[in-house]
Amino acid sequence: MNIQETLKQLEDALRKDLEGVKTIEALQDIKAKYLGKKAELSLLMRHMKDLPNNEKPAFGQTINQAKQAFAKTIEAQRNRIEEALLNKKLEKETIDVTMTSPDFSQGTAHLLNQIIDEIEDLFIGMGYLVKEGPEVESDERNFEMLNLPKNHPARDMQDSFYVSEDTLLRTHTSPVQVRTMLEYGGQKPVKIICPGKVYRRDDDDATHSHQFMQIEGLVVDQNTSMSDLKGTLLAIAQTMFGKDRQIRLRPSYFPFTEPSVEVDVTCSKCDGEGCAMCKQTGYIEILGAGMVHDNVLKMSGYDPEIYQGFAFGVGVERLAMLKYGIDDIRHFYINDLRFNKQFK
Repeated sequence: MNIQETLKQLEDALRKDLEGVKTIEALQDIKAKYLGKKAELSLLMRHMKDLPNNEKPAFGQTINQAKQAFAKTIEAQRNRIEEALLNKKLEKETIDVTMTSPDFSQGTAHLLNQIIDEIEDLFIGMGYLVKEGPEVESDERNFEMLNLPKNHPARDMQDSFYVSEDTLLRTHTSPVQVRTMLEYGGQKPVKIICPGKVYRRDDDDATHSHQFMQIEGLVVDQNTSMSDLKGTLLAIAQTMFGKDRQIRLRPSYFPFTEPSVEVDVTCSKCDGEGCAMCKQTGYIEILGAGMVHDNVLKMSGYDPEIYQGFAFGVGVERLAMLKYGIDDIRHFYINDLRFNKQFK
């Protein structure tokens, strides 16, 4: 028997059978026909017993090589069939990427976060760092190191939520300023803003909330002056309310600053002429500020003979209410999508 001629005939027959195969099921039948246990190729191994011992290895190797070649040919046909089926499926599932998409409703950042981002952008551009701290603070950092010792009457201005005798929910973000000055050890300048939530015992109504957002700023350096503070406050007013806005400073009192001022901005409705919104004054109060009290500097490790500083604090809700004419602070916290969607 000429084994090479037989294998050539089987190979030609396999290729001819594969020409018309277009399904995996039909291909499986052909695989069984040529590589199954009862396939002619497998039956050829029976002739090995009739061969001399020295010819058996070569005969077996030839049959195995033929099996591997047949299997490779069948696998190549399987790949072609699967590719054709996939292309046919993709043609049916083609997506026209030029079609107009549905009108998806997109959300937006909360208005208070938008205001915070706007203020942060302003101050980061002026070289400030953004600092944050815990909302549960020690009485020492929240009051005492800000020149508000125990039993100080000014503590009544910030009725507080106490967790324990010496721990409370912070009433302002000023403890972050204290933490930063302590961290710097009185040895280098400070230039930070501190945004965050604060808490005060208050009856919630259209203009008051027991929880609100605040942004405070602090600058401590060897040549800091009241004029630096005024320029900074003007930048805030003009960024939030328009380049034509002006400010005025009125004397006030805060335990942690001396001198202290209330800051007013010209009314955007009447442009400073006087109207019902500004109570005919032409100005609207927006924040409090002042030069850092010497006692505060000393308790944080700074020598007031060398360093001076200024600080300011503004309510984020107040800025938003004035800028957008919002008449009720509770709108910020009830999660009404009709309200939120106005400020995309």
